[in-house]
Amino acid sequence: MYLKTLTVRGFKSFASATTFRFEPGVTAVVGPNGSGKSNVVDALAWVMGEQGAKNLRGGKMEDVIFAGTSGRAPLGRAQVSLTIDNADGALPIEYSEVTISRTLFRNGGSEYAINGSACRLLDIQELLSDSGLGREMHVIVGQGQLDRILQATPEERRGFIEEASGVLKHRRRKERSVRKLESMRGNLDRVRDLSEEVRRQLGPLSRQASTARKAQRIQFDVRDARTRLLADDVARQEAELARLGEGDRGLEEDLAAAEAGVVRAEEAAAAVASRAATAARASAAARDHWYQLSTLAERYRSLAAVAAERERSRRQPVPPPAGPDPDTAAELADRATADAGAAAEEVERSRGELAAATAHRQQAEREAREASEAHTRLLQEAADRRQRAAVAAGRVEAAQATARTLRSQLERARTRVAETEQAAAALRAELADEQDRLAGSLDSEERLDAAYERAAEVAEDLRERLRVVEEALAVAESAHGAAVARRDALAEGLEPEPGAAVTVLEDLAPVALAGLLHVEGGWEAAVAAALGGPADELVLSGPGPAAEAAGRLAGAGAGDARLFFPAGTDGDAAEDGDGAGDGAGDGEGAGGLPEGVVDAVAVVRLDAPEHLAGVATTVRRLLAGTVLVEDLEDAVAWRASGRLPELLHGAPLRVATREGHVLGAGWADARGAGAGSRLERQAAADEAGRVAAEAGHEVERLRFQRSGLLGRLEEAAAEESAALEALNASDAHFTAVTEHLARLHQQLAHADDGARRQRAELTALEGRLAEATAAVAQAEDRARAAREAEAAGAEGEPADGEPAGRAATAGGPGAAAPDAPVQPDPAARDAAEERAAAARHRETEARLALRAAETVQQQAAARAEQARRQVSASTLAHRERERAERTRRAWLARIGAVSAALARGLERLEAAVARADRDRAGLDRQGEELAAERERLQQAADANRAAVARAKDRLHAARMARQEQQLRLDQLHAKAREDLGMTPDYLLEHYGPDVPVPLAPPAEEPGARAAGTPGTPEVADTAAPGDGPDDGSADGPDGGPGGEPAVETTPFDRAEQQKRLRRAERELAALGRVNPLALEEYAAVEERHRFLTAQLADLDASRRDLLRIIQDVDDTVQRVFRSAFEDTAAQFQHVFATLFPGGEGRLFLTDPDNLLESGVEVEARPAGKKVKRLSLLSGGERSLAAVAMLVAIFKARPSPFYVMDEVEAALDDTNLGRLLEIFRELQRDSQLIIITHQKRTMEVADALYGVSMRGDGVSAVISQRLDGAPAAARG
Repeated sequence: MYLKTLTVRGFKSFASATTFRFEPGVTAVVGPNGSGKSNVVDALAWVMGEQGAKNLRGGKMEDVIFAGTSGRAPLGRAQVSLTIDNADGALPIEYSEVTISRTLFRNGGSEYAINGSACRLLDIQELLSDSGLGREMHVIVGQGQLDRILQATPEERRGFIEEASGVLKHRRRKERSVRKLESMRGNLDRVRDLSEEVRRQLGPLSRQASTARKAQRIQFDVRDARTRLLADDVARQEAELARLGEGDRGLEEDLAAAEAGVVRAEEAAAAVASRAATAARASAAARDHWYQLSTLAERYRSLAAVAAERERSRRQPVPPPAGPDPDTAAELADRATADAGAAAEEVERSRGELAAATAHRQQAEREAREASEAHTRLLQEAADRRQRAAVAAGRVEAAQATARTLRSQLERARTRVAETEQAAAALRAELADEQDRLAGSLDSEERLDAAYERAAEVAEDLRERLRVVEEALAVAESAHGAAVARRDALAEGLEPEPGAAVTVLEDLAPVALAGLLHVEGGWEAAVAAALGGPADELVLSGPGPAAEAAGRLAGAGAGDARLFFPAGTDGDAAEDGDGAGDGAGDGEGAGGLPEGVVDAVAVVRLDAPEHLAGVATTVRRLLAGTVLVEDLEDAVAWRASGRLPELLHGAPLRVATREGHVLGAGWADARGAGAGSRLERQAAADEAGRVAAEAGHEVERLRFQRSGLLGRLEEAAAEESAALEALNASDAHFTAVTEHLARLHQQLAHADDGARRQRAELTALEGRLAEATAAVAQAEDRARAAREAEAAGAEGEPADGEPAGRAATAGGPGAAAPDAPVQPDPAARDAAEERAAAARHRETEARLALRAAETVQQQAAARAEQARRQVSASTLAHRERERAERTRRAWLARIGAVSAALARGLERLEAAVARADRDRAGLDRQGEELAAERERLQQAADANRAAVARAKDRLHAARMARQEQQLRLDQLHAKAREDLGMTPDYLLEHYGPDVPVPLAPPAEEPGARAAGTPGTPEVADTAAPGDGPDDGSADGPDGGPGGEPAVETTPFDRAEQQKRLRRAERELAALGRVNPLALEEYAAVEERHRFLTAQLADLDASRRDLLRIIQDVDDTVQRVFRSAFEDTAAQFQHVFATLFPGGEGRLFLTDPDNLLESGVEVEARPAGKKVKRLSLLSGGERSLAAVAMLVAIFKARPSPFYVMDEVEAALDDTNLGRLLEIFRELQRDSQLIIITHQKRTMEVADALYGVSMRGDGVSAVISQRLDGAPAAARG
């Protein structure tokens, strides 16, 4: 079994589909750092079920999906497929090749598949676990895996061995069994509790079941007795109902005879009624004819009066035209246009009131006319004599009523004018007050505007300052972050590498010279070059430690180092006195140099503790005779010129440049393009620290400034908000005052317009009142003249409006004597006339109001029209006057002819009215006689109807009695259906009074129905006869079906059955409360108890089985683990001896007596050392020890393949060779896939895969077989 292919698509840096084809043996994956080599290891671990995102070097699982680069968009899923060659059948599946696939979508969904078939993650893990590939993935040794092994606890190391030996699947089996056992323990306790509870319930239920059986027998007697008594009641009710039905038929015959008499009487009355209706129609026609003639005569008289009135009015000549001038007409037109709308509304309202008053007046006049027509028959002559006086008096009353109405309207108009003017004055006063308030609001508005603008300016200025500060803070924080990163990077570069001299001499407390030496002016490179020496320059406390350090460095194989110690401690203090050195360095030497040349000693300062202060002398001695210049050209020039004075240090002259080149006498040190000396790096780190500190101070200053601005901005914003709220409130108040002013202006305009219209109406009313007053005086004069003429008995010339032939009519044949006129009671007529007069008065007022409104509207329109057509209107007015005069004369002639014709027609109408009155009286007498006859016949019919009603009452009472009887019978039927479940027919057939009563109830089984309920009658109609409640009795006296013995019976006796019922009810009451479900409950609980007992036995057996399985698993785990541990311990000794020649290593159990839980501890002692703990070994030794343990596990329990990610990175060449020997041993049994940078590792590989990172951030792969041509990996 080995890995055959690996296909990755969208996984981490592999954006495109890439396929790795592996062969048995060793496959090396190489490439530069960051190219994606380790992503191959992550892909293998992920596809085999790894669930920890941190183990895949990510923060969350979706980090494995290709996240995109500047040139490629991110992908939505990652997919990895691994094909395993299973020709040897190592995997428990019937396939020679097994392909495992895993897909992760960016939305979090996952898919797993084995050979293309969807499956679960658990399926993949269980498939691989049988071949030693557990969840811990010990076969994949990734970056950091060695540290994990070194830092692992003994229990975790045991887990590595268990996984390789396949113990984990047994442990999971045990865990499942233990979980089942825990669950079963709870179930077992619950079943025991339930079984005990059920057992306790059986005793009471047994007693209740016994009582229920007794109750069944008694309930049978109760039910049977009740059923038979109910059947007897039904039979009695049916007999009574039949008797009542026979009595109803006689009552129905009596009712039919009475109804026939009613029909005969009604037919006779109908005949009389028909004759009376004919007579009534004739009388009504005669009355209508008389009324029409009387109305026509009255109309003739009215027309005659109208003609006389018009004749008098037409006798007046037409007055000359009059009109206003054009200016007045234009002004009137403007006023009329403005008043037209209001006048139109008033006209419509007045028209509505006039319509109502007119309808009321017409009704009142109709009633008055009817009353007057009744009096007309008796008062014709009296009316002729008083006509002139009545007409005159009526005109006086009308004129007076008109005058009174106009006076009332005038008073109301004056009151309205006063009220309107008073309201207008109040509105003007309120308007003045509001204008004063508006002026105050304007002043306040200006102050609030200014305050808000000031607050807004302050807040905006603070926001701008805050924005500037925040921008500066962002820049400062960015600079501070960059400075800190540079400082940390430079500080990290100053850390000693493993195996460096400072690490080897750690116990001697060495101090790096670069950390004590400070160079001014940026001459670090020049001073470092002048000092020369190895990369490590260390300061020690004296020559003794320096000698010891030199020996130890040689023995440890460390690099070269220059060791400094304070001068004067080796006996040459006089030679290196401070006076000589200082004088040379600070005095003459510095002062005698030309411009552009600097003494090296003058720019160096040493900050050392007191016990190392003498190192300064040593440094000055090394720098003696060294001058510093800017560049190499200056150095060559000064060196060649010979003009440089010899320094007082006594050393040969050297010239060092700022770039780090040094020229001496016949030699030169040239600086290459390296990383710089430690002194330069230390100076750069110090400078970076200073810059970071300054940047940090600047950040703190800006943050403090921002905090202050934020506080001030909050205050300013609060002031701005308060000012804005005040301004908004002022705006709202200003708006409210403005709207109120607008409403006041509108109300004042309406008031002024109303006052103007009311004054115009007042003027018109005053004119009309004057005209009405004159009309009253004129009417009173005419009425006085009429009364005087009536008193004098003048009959020659009729008065105004009186027909000419009235006197002749009054003295004609058949007329009543003038000295004995009939004088009827005038009360009804006067009341009707008063109502009519009141209605006319109201109509007159409404008409006057309408005319006043129409006059205002018409006058406005007329004035406008007259103003536009003044000249043409004057000419047209003169022409119209002439035409009107001609028309007036023609009217006078025509009115005279009409008056004569009316007099002749009125005479003929009065004669026709008398004839119609006689005909109407005769028809009325005939109608009265027929009415009396119809009344007599109606009384006879009423008597017959009373007889019918009495017959109906008797029949209704009989039917009600029968209905009540039927209702009682229906109630008994319903009771039989609801209480007994039987139809009436079934009840009478099986339980009727003629059915014998059994002496003993039928036997029932203990589980039968508690009440012995029979089947329903619907079922009984179609089921077997034995479905009834008394199966024995239903089959006849000879016995039941199936050869059952006959039941003894007795005839039905109602009193006996009642006693039987009472006795059974007493017995049932004596039993007390009976559980009707006790029998069923007892059977159910008994069955449940048997079931729980069986379940309890099954659970006990299952528990014993699980305990046996757990013991078997523990035995298997101990046996397998013991074997695996012994093999691993043996292999560890062999591998450790190979990796550490001469060394000793072993594995041992922390608790040998407890193989199930004991951990595994490691002892490792390299050759020549006494330490055994891993933590005391060097870094390389610890890595080799971890590799030794892994390889021991690999060899003790080989797996099909192993993946190792740069496990040899920390090894030197010697140890690498030893590890490669181990790899060759593993190669014999397993496939190896190694991620490496080591050339020697590549040499042992059978195939190479090169991984590189293209410019678009996507990994690319090429492959190379060592015995073939290079071939690019698919992808």
